[in-house]
Amino acid sequence: MFGIVATLFSPPVNSERKTNHLTTKENSMITERTTLTRRGLLRRLAGAAGAAVAAPYVIPGSALGAEGRPAPSGRIAMGTIGVGGRGRHDMQALMSNDDVQMTAVCDVRGDRREAAKKLIDKKYGTTDCKTYIDLHELLARADIDAVLIATGDNWHTTAAILAAKAGKDMYCEKPMSVTVAEGRALTDTMERYGTIFQCGTQRRSVPRFKFAVELAQSGKLGKLKTLYAEMAPGEWFKHHPYATLPAQPQPAREVVDWDRWLGPAAWRPYNATYLTRGFWMCNLDFSGGMITEWGSHTVDLCQWANKADDTGPVEFELAEGTVVARYANDVKLIFEKGKWPLHVRFVGTEGSIYVDDDGNIEASPKSLLAGRTFGKGYPQANHVRNFLDCFKSRRRPIAPAEGAHRANSTSQIANICVQLGRKLKWNPQEERFVDDPMADRMLARAMRQPWRF
Repeated sequence: MFGIVATLFSPPVNSERKTNHLTTKENSMITERTTLTRRGLLRRLAGAAGAAVAAPYVIPGSALGAEGRPAPSGRIAMGTIGVGGRGRHDMQALMSNDDVQMTAVCDVRGDRREAAKKLIDKKYGTTDCKTYIDLHELLARADIDAVLIATGDNWHTTAAILAAKAGKDMYCEKPMSVTVAEGRALTDTMERYGTIFQCGTQRRSVPRFKFAVELAQSGKLGKLKTLYAEMAPGEWFKHHPYATLPAQPQPAREVVDWDRWLGPAAWRPYNATYLTRGFWMCNLDFSGGMITEWGSHTVDLCQWANKADDTGPVEFELAEGTVVARYANDVKLIFEKGKWPLHVRFVGTEGSIYVDDDGNIEASPKSLLAGRTFGKGYPQANHVRNFLDCFKSRRRPIAPAEGAHRANSTSQIANICVQLGRKLKWNPQEERFVDDPMADRMLARAMRQPWRF
């Protein structure tokens, strides 16, 4: 897909191939489990057939649950990788389902590991939850069926690819990648391994957002003309997009494993400010700034409305004080300056629809709503449940890797347009710019050893 860029990120063709970020012992542990367990075999059969060919095999657990819960052999044993604020929220949403047993947590920060363990042990009335600094150790456990990945954006792709190679299905937070090339590598890996991947773009499972998309797809708005995708409030980047900070004394590994926090990102001396979301989220070494923070939701909904889950715009330019993109079908995508609440708007020749996180939904003509009422907020209960049901059925979830990648890559290309300050032409089939080698070089980043995949 990417020519030279793609060769740097191509996933392996089979689970026995060793990866260069693992020790011989770690490779042996993961390979043995992914090739010999019944669960691993069933996953490969399911992936090859592309259909629901087998029910999941869940190993018996030792944790005791409340009365009425499924027997241990009927529960999905899960681990969580990344247990900051969002990670703990996701983890609790998963644990609210009786057929989930959270058994382990992994985080490079000691305070977060211990806080998450306390939540899990309190939930189940045990002290069984295991904690890890190194995600390889969690992934090597044969008794874990699936994982939640809620690290910082910098780690999403690498952690997801490692999890797929270890035979785990996953619910992975957005945005799923830092670069276009990483997103393609993640998507291709999920397909090759038959992995159930649900991106944490939970608005796909919120009724009022789904209703707006259905109106657009059904033709009730007429021919789609313009899609408005909001980016998060604030500047594109709050500071220089590759800013570095002065060195501070590095804490002990048990407090913060700094080397693993950096992971695939370029090395730099420790500074506690890097750990704050407000800094790393606006640094292109670790994330994609304001546009991928909300664009992974809003662009995702716009792409879905335009039936573009497997493609993207063909042109990007600076206009109207922001980035405006155009699809091959002449639909425009406008990246709106952010303001709360998060929202999208779809405009067609016969009508329009606006919907936001506060529960506001406005349509023209008003008859499109036909007395419908919807709730507020953006709860993820339905989204989590969809993932768990797909784990069992082996069906594709509502927010699969390909669609999430296309939405996120559209946001990433908008970032490139801003950085270069000029119009760009994009080939969504080849996932390369048209006759623009300078822009092509921005589709990938150098990934630090030993965390290349």
